[in-house]
Amino acid sequence: MKFNCLLALTLTTCTIWLAASAPAVAQGGPGLPSDVYADSKNRLPLLMRDELDDKHKQSYDAAYARTNSVEGLHGMAGIILHGSSGNIRFESPAGRRLIELAILVGARNGEQHFEWSLHVDEAIRQGLEMNIIDIVRLKQPPVGIGEKEAAIITLSREMAEQHRVSPQTYARALKALGKVALVDIAITVSRRANQTPLIWLDQHMSLDYVDVAPLPINIIKSPPDIFPQSRSRIRQREGQRPPVPGRTLAPFGKGPGQISLTQTGGKYLDIMVGKPLRALARLVTARELDQQVMWTEHEPEARKLGLSAAAIEAVRENKPTTGLSAKETIIIEMGREMLTVHHVAPETYAKAVDLFGERDALDLATEIGAHAQEAGMLNIFNQQLPAGVNPLLPM
Repeated sequence: MKFNCLLALTLTTCTIWLAASAPAVAQGGPGLPSDVYADSKNRLPLLMRDELDDKHKQSYDAAYARTNSVEGLHGMAGIILHGSSGNIRFESPAGRRLIELAILVGARNGEQHFEWSLHVDEAIRQGLEMNIIDIVRLKQPPVGIGEKEAAIITLSREMAEQHRVSPQTYARALKALGKVALVDIAITVSRRANQTPLIWLDQHMSLDYVDVAPLPINIIKSPPDIFPQSRSRIRQREGQRPPVPGRTLAPFGKGPGQISLTQTGGKYLDIMVGKPLRALARLVTARELDQQVMWTEHEPEARKLGLSAAAIEAVRENKPTTGLSAKETIIIEMGREMLTVHHVAPETYAKAVDLFGERDALDLATEIGAHAQEAGMLNIFNQQLPAGVNPLLPM
């Protein structure tokens, strides 16, 4: 489903930088934090294709298809290669119990009540204890629990709240989980914290659903702009595949499977929204999540595409959108509300649909989520700028 392919979208569109002809494997060095590798400019060393198994080579090739680089994959794509490269929820060496914990932490960080409600029951089935669930649900200190569980909660909270992960927290998580499981956990929490289609459409659970551990956030049970069948802002449509027992948790006709029937994977956005406004969506994401590398790389590109200097300044300096075009304004509002407030006002949704249409507004919201997932990963692994590149985002 398109909704579940955001990782692939990010993987195939991530930036690939040229490394030195003989990649170093040392950590630290001039201008780099002590736990960052000189070749990758992040906390994991650069991997070359001939080092990978067949499954990881497929992931490598998917990203390589958009570049002529022969020096390895950097950024998001390079980080992902250190993970298990499969269906993380079912195949990660972290195990189902810890993956469900990561899903819950991500859902809690993003105030994703629909996602949370689905996975609380599943987490309990996988053996996650209620005291740990309550630590996540109530945002309590992760004390008196296992080292792996505490490391996952702390790392995830720092990513969401501080937009960075301290060297101490990262080292603790790496020691407790191991590299492959840590990457899988990072992918999971950054993805689940940024399920922007669910936020954009204000996806609700069925009215008769009984939540065993509800989030302590204000949820209007029956907002005026959601449809009773889909329990979201789009009508229920036919064509959804039946749920797969043991793997599909969302009620039929609601959630990701239903949302995917309206999505196109963004293939019309260049035409219907335009490249300058798509660049604006990426910049809003970088600004809201304090992602220096993403901003510094894409601000010059946005200018070349014709995005107005006023829009760039408004985002970079966190200024009001006064004087901007209606479309620039609504994209900035979309990003700010989804990524910071974790709720989209009915007025914002209505304006975006009026300007872009239901389908393209949803695809744009989904694309913001993909950028946010990438930003979360870059923040966890402390991605640095290439040598000689000056930062453009005030931090």
